[in-house]
Amino acid sequence: MAGEGRRNEREVHGLGKRVHIWTQANIVEARPVGRSRELRPFESRKNVEGLRYVVHDLSNDNRPMLAPLEALSPSSSRAVHLSADSGPMVEAMRDQIDARLAQLLGDGGRPSSRVGEALRYGALAPGKRVRPLLTLLVGRALGIDSGRLIDAACALEMVHAASLFVDDLPCMDDADLRRGQATVHMKFGEDVAVLAAIALLTCAYRTIATAASLTPSMRMQMTEVLSNAVGLDGLVGGQYRDLHTGPNLQGTAYTEQTNEQKTGVLLAASFEIACIAASASPATRHRMRAVATELGQAFQLADDLTDAESTDLLAGKSCGKDAGKPTLMALLGSMGARERLLQHLADAQSLWQRAVPGELLVSTYFQSLFRQIGPADSGRPV
Repeated sequence: MAGEGRRNEREVHGLGKRVHIWTQANIVEARPVGRSRELRPFESRKNVEGLRYVVHDLSNDNRPMLAPLEALSPSSSRAVHLSADSGPMVEAMRDQIDARLAQLLGDGGRPSSRVGEALRYGALAPGKRVRPLLTLLVGRALGIDSGRLIDAACALEMVHAASLFVDDLPCMDDADLRRGQATVHMKFGEDVAVLAAIALLTCAYRTIATAASLTPSMRMQMTEVLSNAVGLDGLVGGQYRDLHTGPNLQGTAYTEQTNEQKTGVLLAASFEIACIAASASPATRHRMRAVATELGQAFQLADDLTDAESTDLLAGKSCGKDAGKPTLMALLGSMGARERLLQHLADAQSLWQRAVPGELLVSTYFQSLFRQIGPADSGRPV
């Protein structure tokens, strides 16, 4: 590596190896601690310090490999945070969400319990907080301060986390890794995981019901939105379809409806809750739902590609769980799935600009979620 570069060392623990991260102009490189021999960079990229990197493999000659975290999954505890990945405002909002979640999910002076410990272990695990961030960002675009929406945003994150506790169970997706750590049932047992999920859902509804920054009417409307997102037309229905459709391919329309229920409804709830707080017009709410629909389809496609093409360590969660399921990845192949993802993302961006002309922070955040999804022939993992 050229001598004029700026060294930015961070120790990473992964696969039993310690490495230092070096950044210089458009080069990122990892080398084992104590080794002076220069290593070939995994990838050259401009503005590399705006990305997060994770160690994901060691080749036969013991070279650590790096890949951008944003290309893969919403979270990983193995991330090396070189700098803010979506700008200081988004990072500040993420910190605000994490701090408020920790307050809302504190023990409240109650004696400690294994269920409470499991609840906090799963819900407070490192993550990108996509759903609550969307709530705050859309609210900001509509003129609502994040302080008014923070509790509602945290309630959405609680619902999402509770759904992950359930999705990971042996009777569901049978996963043992989530957000870079053991799934809740692997660490605490299946019985505790189920009870923690139920408790977390009740925390979400209580958080909305007691949000002092919202009017009673707003709290009621938001509770309805959240309930619909969880129920038979939302997460529950989507998970059932996902489990029981079987390997017989049903066609893209059926699979997209499953994706809408599995993923899209909670993203749509993020937009809807922000609109409620802003007393947005029916026309605005309609446009926001259209944006959320496109974004939800893109998000699920990214998840499908990660499941098929990534590894547990790289993704920070169990992969290969969609084998035999009629995903769009199975229907369209890797190239087709990438093309469709990019089209959904482009449509979401276009619809957003029509809904809130000139608002760029949310558009930039959309793009950051899929930063490394290249053209269909790029061959890069999601």
